[in-house]
Amino acid sequence: MRNSIFLLLFIVAAVTTFVISCDNNKALETKTAALSNDSLVKRGSYLVNAMGCDDCHSPKRMGEHGPEVIPELRFSGYPSTRPLAKVDTNVLKQGWALLGPDLTNAVGPWGMSFAANISSDETGIGTWNEQQFMKAIREGKYKGLDGSRSLLPPMPWFMYRNLNDEDLRSIFAFLKSTKPVENIVPAPKQLTAL
Repeated sequence: MRNSIFLLLFIVAAVTTFVISCDNNKALETKTAALSNDSLVKRGSYLVNAMGCDDCHSPKRMGEHGPEVIPELRFSGYPSTRPLAKVDTNVLKQGWALLGPDLTNAVGPWGMSFAANISSDETGIGTWNEQQFMKAIREGKYKGLDGSRSLLPPMPWFMYRNLNDEDLRSIFAFLKSTKPVENIVPAPKQLTAL
């Protein structure tokens, strides 16, 4: 009889522990979900501004304090309507790399690369899912797609890949919340085409 009571108490304790554990897991899931999209966007805004994503991905104009982001073109990358400036390839032969006047394009031994449109427009990352964004940053894959080309300099993906998942999710959530700007960025150019 005494063993039966101990067994019954053990079973009640085990079931209670299991139920509490399940409730704690649900609470954790709720807390994670409570790390709402608003929280992610706010954190993402902080990270994008601290990391200087505008430096390359936003067209600029000269203002009274130097280059200023053009607000209506923020995160749209190299403007597709902008004519390409002539490149002095002799400078490249001397070991230099060059940046365009608003930093949205660069030239070096890899050729000419253009900052991507990372606005929420479908010509940017508007149709991307979070896994594509993670792959682009973690593996340096164009559009986050398997079998695509590598991201080109000066994109420092090899530095950003060290960000934790929550930071990358936050950056993605923020970028998806931005004003969509339609702009199809030109494809990279080989040095021989410059």
